[in-house]
Amino acid sequence: MGLWRWRHNPLCRATDLVEAWVAFAALVLVCLAAPAAGWLTGAATHASLQQTARLQQAHRHPVTAEVLGPARGRDGVPRDPDASADHRMRKPVRAGWTAPDGTLRTGTVSVARQNAQPGDTVRIWTDDRGRPVNRPMDASTAREHAALAGAGVAVASAALVEGVRRLVVRQLTQRRYARLDREWARTGPDWGRTGAAG
Repeated sequence: MGLWRWRHNPLCRATDLVEAWVAFAALVLVCLAAPAAGWLTGAATHASLQQTARLQQAHRHPVTAEVLGPARGRDGVPRDPDASADHRMRKPVRAGWTAPDGTLRTGTVSVARQNAQPGDTVRIWTDDRGRPVNRPMDASTAREHAALAGAGVAVASAALVEGVRRLVVRQLTQRRYARLDREWARTGPDWGRTGAAG
């Protein structure tokens, strides 16, 4: 489609040639540049998330906490983005635990509903200072997030290229119509008149 515009043709207008070059450039960008942008973004995101995962694994510690009773408020409950599906199966409670430095801590944590009775023990994650945090990110989660970021950038880049191509083609089409209108205004009024050619 559109290959006829590349041939020497007396009907080929300058805008046809420009449109063919724009289509070719868009095809190259969609096939080469968009995947490259996605791969570079995915690689950079992967490196960053792997570093984050290593830091979290080094500075977050699993501890056993004892449920003390119902929570007074929702402050201090860490939100685990990977556990949003079972959010309804969890509830905030007051709990006590021993921090990595040996001090006793209490606070509000989110636990499974079946472990919500006073005296029950639950496993939670704390930082180096003993504050409750989300579980550390693992390598596979980091890979998944990086792949999604790369794919998103590739698709967005391809969509941007296609959007620019359509805008350029629209401008070229408007120029063609404007030129046709000018030609029609100059030639059209004489059509159909008897003896207009003579």
